[in-house]
Amino acid sequence: MRIWFNKNFGVSKSEFNGLLLLVFIIMIIKAVPIIFGYWQPVPKDDPNLLAQIQQISITDQATNDAVRDRIETFSHKKTVKLFKFDPNTLTKEGWETLGLSAKQAQSIVNYTNKGGRFYKPEDLQKMYTISPEMYKKILPYASIPETIRLPKSDARNERKEYAKKAPVVVDINTADSTQLDEIKGIGGTFALRILKYRERLGGFHKKEQLLEVYGLDSNKYAEIKDQIKIGNTPLKTINLNTATFNDLKRNPYLTFKQINAIIQYRRQHGNYTGVADLKKIILLNQQVIDKIAPYISF
Repeated sequence: MRIWFNKNFGVSKSEFNGLLLLVFIIMIIKAVPIIFGYWQPVPKDDPNLLAQIQQISITDQATNDAVRDRIETFSHKKTVKLFKFDPNTLTKEGWETLGLSAKQAQSIVNYTNKGGRFYKPEDLQKMYTISPEMYKKILPYASIPETIRLPKSDARNERKEYAKKAPVVVDINTADSTQLDEIKGIGGTFALRILKYRERLGGFHKKEQLLEVYGLDSNKYAEIKDQIKIGNTPLKTINLNTATFNDLKRNPYLTFKQINAIIQYRRQHGNYTGVADLKKIILLNQQVIDKIAPYISF
């Protein structure tokens, strides 16, 4: 090999030996890390490592539990206080101060706001939101004025007398919820439903439309029909020649397909001149036209 190098590259013997030495040194340098890594012992895990990790988790959980307990204990001590109270007038905050949760307190307040009454302290146990333990705790502090408390034998009759409503005749197109509630047979729930349906319609043009109010059946209508009237208040109408889809969709008598047909017919044939034009729309039968006629204009 030396002779070949000398012949082709003009390398002397000493230069050739130096080159071989350089190559050998480079090979040694590259091989050292590999050899060292091969013979270097692999460190072993501490046999107690798993136990140490578990201990850390247990400690962290114990810390979280302790913090939670301190917070709950602090909150409980901060809010709970027993005092004399009238359950018929006590506020939500008052019930919470006695130790009830916000949800429990709101449930009792809703009961009294809707007309529910406690006639004697023992009536508290009828509230499912009050546990037997809480009932025993707060019972000695409940105080009800004599004007509210009634003899047990007369309580039922007295409540019926209190619930009676004087005969009235109410205009259902102008009455508010309070006036509607004066109608015998109409409570707060039906009053709100009537108001919402009246707004959606644009007003009632005949009494029988009350039968379209959710939950108001023929028996209920027969009970209230003589206590209501339709005044001269004009109905809210929608101009069919300018109405948009959103304007028409509030009307309870029209489906989305019928509304689309009304608008498409106007685009193809121009403005409507009267109710008779609606008869040309296939999707509208005479019954639907009669229902919407009081609520449209041209």
